[in-house]
Amino acid sequence: MSEVTREAQGPVFGRRDPDARGYYGQYGGRFVPETLVAPIEELTAAYFTVRSDEGFCTELRRLLRDYVGRPTPLYEAHRLTASAGGARIVLKREDLAHTGAHKINNALGQALLAVRMVKRRIVAETGAGQHGVATATVCALLGLECHVYMGSEDMARQSLNVFRMRLLGADVIEVKAGSRTLKDAINEAMRDWVTNVTDTYYLLGSVLGPHPYPLMVREFQSVIGREARAQCLDQLGRLPDAVVACVGGGSNAMGIFDAFIDDRQTRLIGVEAGGRSISPGEHAARFAGGSAGVLQGTRSFVLQDPDGNVELTHSISAGLDYASVGPEHAFLRESGRAEYTWIDDGDALAAFQRLGREEGILPALESSHAIAHACRLAPTLPATAILLVNLSGRGDKDVLSVQAALEKR
Repeated sequence: MSEVTREAQGPVFGRRDPDARGYYGQYGGRFVPETLVAPIEELTAAYFTVRSDEGFCTELRRLLRDYVGRPTPLYEAHRLTASAGGARIVLKREDLAHTGAHKINNALGQALLAVRMVKRRIVAETGAGQHGVATATVCALLGLECHVYMGSEDMARQSLNVFRMRLLGADVIEVKAGSRTLKDAINEAMRDWVTNVTDTYYLLGSVLGPHPYPLMVREFQSVIGREARAQCLDQLGRLPDAVVACVGGGSNAMGIFDAFIDDRQTRLIGVEAGGRSISPGEHAARFAGGSAGVLQGTRSFVLQDPDGNVELTHSISAGLDYASVGPEHAFLRESGRAEYTWIDDGDALAAFQRLGREEGILPALESSHAIAHACRLAPTLPATAILLVNLSGRGDKDVLSVQAALEKR
């Protein structure tokens, strides 16, 4: 193993921290009830302690290697490249991590932090179910009590992941309020945390919520980008021309973008959910139809009406079906360092099938949005260009949803 690849396995903390109040430019911060001020201060202090603790970093590094299966491979999709034409399409295979998605990286880091804080009861939210599965998995590993909130709409379309969580010993709590999706699951998880702050740790799944969550989740996911950057240099001899990743809350995208922020020659492209159309209630493309606002503890871009009421969202992908986006994504877009586009349900569904038929890989519907955009972008670039796509999860969980969508079509 080369020196650069060996270094990429371990967590590296402290790059590009937000300001002292948790802001990236005008986005971020903390917007929480008084009852959560002290718990969040406690969390912040604990996190900034462990990220410079060599014992914590060594334990996390070991488990990422021996339990999660890192580093995940970099794979050049030759048949997909030939079919699309133009640039070489290369996949970062987060779908091969334990539990089938990138979510395990953050869940493991935060669960180890919870143990350090002597919090034995874990609450979490989940949309597509992968963060719930990852949380249930690490709670089983570490002997922690696990409660996962999930909207009834998402439970119906992700029934396999609900069963997986229960097999792993988690209590899956159905949320019937509101749109019955991720936003409502987060609301209920936060209510639980407020009620049980003494012994409970809230294991948030994306780069959302009040500071320090956006920073903390990005740093636990940054292993993706460090590995990918090193692998590109080792296997391809240079950095990619563009990095493409789907964006719901945005943890997989921030994880892979992180290592390339200073490489200005590499474009960073986030792909949101265009749903059925870019009209209110029909999509989850915050940068296509949203505006600056506050939702669930942080200031970012939000799908909201002129009066500030949060709009309903839709995506074929449960993991992208959310009304806001991580504040660091809003900052990267405003600063011009990253660009954002969207893919509709139909193109995501087509990409799901295409990658299966041409490469023998079924991507998660979330990742299918990134694959679809890469296939759209590749023909516009020369054959010498390299597109690095974060394949953030595998599609086993989505097979029944895809079957139903195809039968309906």
